[in-house]
Amino acid sequence: MNTNVIFRIILLIAFFTSCTDTKVDETIKRSYPNIVFIFADDLGYGDLGCFGATDINTPNINAMANEGVKFTDFYSASPVCSPSRAGLLTGRLPQRMGINGVFFPDSYTGMPESEVTIAELLKTKGYTSGVVGKWHLGHREKYLPLQQGFDSYFGIPYSNDMSSVVYMRDNEVETTKVDQHYTTQTYTKEAIGFIEKNKENPFYLYVAHSMPHVPLYASSSFEGKSNRGLYGDVVEEIDWSVGQIIKALKTSDLLENTLIVFSSDNGPWLVMKDHGGSAGELREGKQYTFDGGMRVPTVAMWKGKIKPNTVVVEMASQMDWFPTFANMVDAKIPEDREIDGKDISGVLFNNGKRASNDYLFLDGEKLEAYRKGDWKVKLPYKGYSGSRWKSAVAKHDTLLFNIKQDPGEKNNLYITHKELAKTLIEEMHAKYKALGELPPSLFLTRDADKGHFIYLNSSEK
Repeated sequence: MNTNVIFRIILLIAFFTSCTDTKVDETIKRSYPNIVFIFADDLGYGDLGCFGATDINTPNINAMANEGVKFTDFYSASPVCSPSRAGLLTGRLPQRMGINGVFFPDSYTGMPESEVTIAELLKTKGYTSGVVGKWHLGHREKYLPLQQGFDSYFGIPYSNDMSSVVYMRDNEVETTKVDQHYTTQTYTKEAIGFIEKNKENPFYLYVAHSMPHVPLYASSSFEGKSNRGLYGDVVEEIDWSVGQIIKALKTSDLLENTLIVFSSDNGPWLVMKDHGGSAGELREGKQYTFDGGMRVPTVAMWKGKIKPNTVVVEMASQMDWFPTFANMVDAKIPEDREIDGKDISGVLFNNGKRASNDYLFLDGEKLEAYRKGDWKVKLPYKGYSGSRWKSAVAKHDTLLFNIKQDPGEKNNLYITHKELAKTLIEEMHAKYKALGELPPSLFLTRDADKGHFIYLNSSEK
């Protein structure tokens, strides 16, 4: 056989081997689930039908619970929004990043670029990732989603009550003319467009609604529709949005290969009264580490994979999604940093439990409470008289609750269970100490005198 023939045979073998490898890679990629994570802003534990609301209709979110799993004891990483989002996207306590409060338009800081997000994790497995909605982890270019592993972004970069509300696309301002009556509709259209554009490959879509954070807006199709005023109208429109996203997945024949999660960043902003939502039977709301501020309504469905009508009563947290998604796609978790979340894929698929049953409650830099199993201990609090921005809470001494028997944290058992409380407090401090040295807080705002948030001027509200 001459040299020329041998050379041609080698080329043919190389070609067919390459084609086979590509085919295997594409087959593996198509077997990975799509992930759609829908995040509401300031939605309370008592604001969904599947969590007890009778005056707000949420048929699509209720259907998710019926066709999948409902978590009764699911915690956010923080009682306020920026830290909660950082914890969700990285699987890490926001305190490890110096994110102890909410970013503002004059913050000039954001979630550090060195953090590894869910998008960056999934990118190693060929995923396309997109954000639609509120980001609130820094609006300077180096902190925006495209620099944190996402392939596309559309939305309002911080809270919808802050000055200079704009729509951004990727790294640029697309328009300064934002009619928030149609924000939920606009986000829904963008989310469906992302699904249609990326339906041939695995994707991660993070839909972060700007509402029901105040100021509240609903489109004309939903104004006056609910039995709980404008707040209920807004939630019902978000539920409609969930239904539209599920419909788009079904139309694209993706529903049986998509994990869909719906949750909230923290509890309801109770000081806003009828515009602030309900914590249901839970105590307090946003800005506090009572359960009303950090236990959030959470449901997930994956048709054919998650058993319908599953109810999980064990604890879990927003930080758990990072290692859970990693496990689902066999992605390698970074070994150069602590990941605080726990893999809950066994909980989702009814074949295992979460690795731990305890949880630290921190408000910014301050350690305030600890839950282990059914018991929660809370350290003394000096009280707060209340303001336009934050609800009043009376001062209290050490508190001890059995959360399963007393979800409203009303019956202090400290006097009759002092030894248990002492043991829990010792464990709490030991776990906090084990976190190691935490970085200083990032700069948040120069406008501390204006309260917790910077509002739009009255003509823009």
